[in-house]
Amino acid sequence: MAVKQIKSYLSKLNISWNLNQLPATAYLVGGSVRDALLQRYKTPFDLDFVLPDKTIETAKEIANKYDAGFVVLDREREIARVVFPEGTLDFARQEGASLATDLKRRDFTINAIAFNSKSGQLVDPLGGVADLKRKTLRMVSANNLEDDPLRLLRAYRQAAQLDFTVEEKTQQAISDRAYLLATIAAERVQAELNYIFIAKQGNKWLVTAIENGLLKFWLPSIDANKINELDKVEKAIVFWSTLGLNTPEIYILSKLATLVATKVSAAEIELTQLKYSRFQIKAITKTVKHLPQLQTMTDTMSLREQYFWFLEVKEIFPVLIVRAIATGVELELLKPLIERYLNPADLVAHPQPLVTGNDLIEKLNLKPSAIIGKLLTEIQIAQIESKISTPQQALEFAASLSIEH
Repeated sequence: MAVKQIKSYLSKLNISWNLNQLPATAYLVGGSVRDALLQRYKTPFDLDFVLPDKTIETAKEIANKYDAGFVVLDREREIARVVFPEGTLDFARQEGASLATDLKRRDFTINAIAFNSKSGQLVDPLGGVADLKRKTLRMVSANNLEDDPLRLLRAYRQAAQLDFTVEEKTQQAISDRAYLLATIAAERVQAELNYIFIAKQGNKWLVTAIENGLLKFWLPSIDANKINELDKVEKAIVFWSTLGLNTPEIYILSKLATLVATKVSAAEIELTQLKYSRFQIKAITKTVKHLPQLQTMTDTMSLREQYFWFLEVKEIFPVLIVRAIATGVELELLKPLIERYLNPADLVAHPQPLVTGNDLIEKLNLKPSAIIGKLLTEIQIAQIESKISTPQQALEFAASLSIEH
């Protein structure tokens, strides 16, 4: 049955070459076999093969024959990639003297299965197929987790993505070794976290990872209140998605903004340590900074206040609103702001200047100075307050203000 599933899976992939042209010693391995058995299709496809030798030569030969891309990923470990428009094929030299040895060095049993497309042989020395049927993630060994401590967090990432459970002994082994995650490169930790943030079952396993101490080093400000807010954040994002504005980035930024320190400077340190981008750090720290204003708001802001507020927060508005809803800010207070943001013609959230600084300098014979910026701001506010609506009115209004100054 398992062999039929894998063959069916491979036959449905948009592969522009024949798997039978692989050497007889080549085996499909790891996540590729797991996904095949789960009928979990990915676009573009990503297949992993191991061979006992000549991996780079094999990859290069396939690339040359089909005019595909070719790159050596690790010459010492003999890992190479063939790139087709529809997906990639990775070839690696098997670790150890045999295929079974290679599989026993992997992280979890469901990733320690191999399949030979030529012979139809399925190699499953650790009961990975049975664990797939049970929807259970089970470690191969505690030593394997220690060999690459990122596997501690990866366990929960895969459980979240696959909607699996993690075996009790495996969870205990992960918890006992949580301190090792501090030794892993921040970029790798960040990548796993991001996958968890956007996974359908992400909150469940994110909380487990936190409770097992995996994030103690990376996000030390997490407490019970922050953990309790995660499900509320999820519901707020669902509300936001009804407006057609649901993206993976909202999940990542909103959950990070929930878990980081509530002090901007401390939050920035945590995010910098995790190697998030400048944009992401700015978005999250601005959310942390501006959230208290919404939490203490009891009435709608004036048009002038809204104008300056949107200038500050427009690029992070979705994340800020998600956090506000999650922390209990009344939706009725937020609706006017949301409506403005969603309306591209709204002049408060999306200003459309009637005149430019050069217009003021040329038409009013003003000298370039800080006063130009102030005049443009006052013109914009007069426009949203419906006091002016044309360029000529804007110039006349600016002239009256400049005389006052």
